[in-house]
Amino acid sequence: MSAAPRFRPTLLLLAALSACSAGALQVRVLVVSGPQVTVRVPLPAPERGAGLGSGPLGAPAPLPAAAWAVGVTPDGSRLTLNGQDAGNVALYLPPTPGSVVEISSRTYRGGVQLRVQDGGVQAINVVDVEDYLRSVVPAEMPTSWPAAALGAQAVIARTYVAARINAAAPYDTCATERCQVYPGVRAETPASDAAVAATRGQVVAYGGQPASTYFSSDSGGYTASSAEVWGQALPYLPAQADPFSAGSPRARWRLEVGAEKVAEVAARYRVQVGALRSVAVTRLSPSGRPLEIALVGAAGTGRIDGANAGGFVRSLGAAGTRVVLDASALASGGPLVIEGSGAGHGVGLSQYGALGLARQGYSHLHLLGFYYPGTSLSVLAEVAEPRAQLLAGRPLPHPGAAWLAAHDVTGGVQ
Repeated sequence: MSAAPRFRPTLLLLAALSACSAGALQVRVLVVSGPQVTVRVPLPAPERGAGLGSGPLGAPAPLPAAAWAVGVTPDGSRLTLNGQDAGNVALYLPPTPGSVVEISSRTYRGGVQLRVQDGGVQAINVVDVEDYLRSVVPAEMPTSWPAAALGAQAVIARTYVAARINAAAPYDTCATERCQVYPGVRAETPASDAAVAATRGQVVAYGGQPASTYFSSDSGGYTASSAEVWGQALPYLPAQADPFSAGSPRARWRLEVGAEKVAEVAARYRVQVGALRSVAVTRLSPSGRPLEIALVGAAGTGRIDGANAGGFVRSLGAAGTRVVLDASALASGGPLVIEGSGAGHGVGLSQYGALGLARQGYSHLHLLGFYYPGTSLSVLAEVAEPRAQLLAGRPLPHPGAAWLAAHDVTGGVQ
């Protein structure tokens, strides 16, 4: 007898598509991709008297879980379940209130969509945006930090993913640092859960749309503009003094890079000048980051400019790009010395700056107003369509004029 009937009920359940209920903005997160993915889902509750017994003190016994090894057929055209052809290129277990799913040994809230991609399997967690944030916030910021800092992180994480909801794409975001770190249920904590609940639905908006809420660990005392880092000027992502970004592990750092590695990285930026004699910053951005770097070698001079200048510094292993270069030892075979402040690209919210502001008693709205000047606070509307729609917003506050004058903050604050 064929083994197929043993998994047919679950197969039918997985294959059924279910519309999202109104008000629940669902996020599709690519969590695993590979030749085979293991998925474990709870089985439906048994009928009364089914003979499974009960747990301690008469509580229902833990339900067994169905585990499925999901792969692809030899021709790579369809999914398989426990080695049996599922007859579909995609299977879907929709989320229900309180549902969880285990994907490759990690537990996530919501449901799962499985699809064939490039001869392998993609496992996409489909989860309510607020449940998604319960995992993202503690993965991106220490939960021992003040509630205002955690609240700001929750809002910018919600805004980030709301801007990426796209029904035409196979998924909206990924679970790694390339998008937002999303480890699943194991990352959740009471403090971060509280921050998500306290800011429910809140997003940063500009022009009626979710803003690009970039953030980094530590601005090094001065945020970078989006124009200098990525070549795209956004009015709410300016270069501005950031006096509260202090006290991070990367507030001041030093790095030595051998001449061979400097030459190797420069070649990636199409600069090859032979044996290096000097490397110098020849033009700075308004935030004090390199906009042009000149490399002089035995075969001539080359330049790396614009956003590539910062990319070159980061590719050398630097934590950030607010740096001073010392190439005095290169000619004699020594290293290039890089001294810098801060960590990350420096655009938008600085997490250590948010920590400093929160410790001064400012709310999460003030933090957002300072790092994204000219934006407004909006709320996600309740819609049935798989997209993010914003309600009318109100301007975000920022620290008052007296505070700005006392800390000599200029540029970008309105």
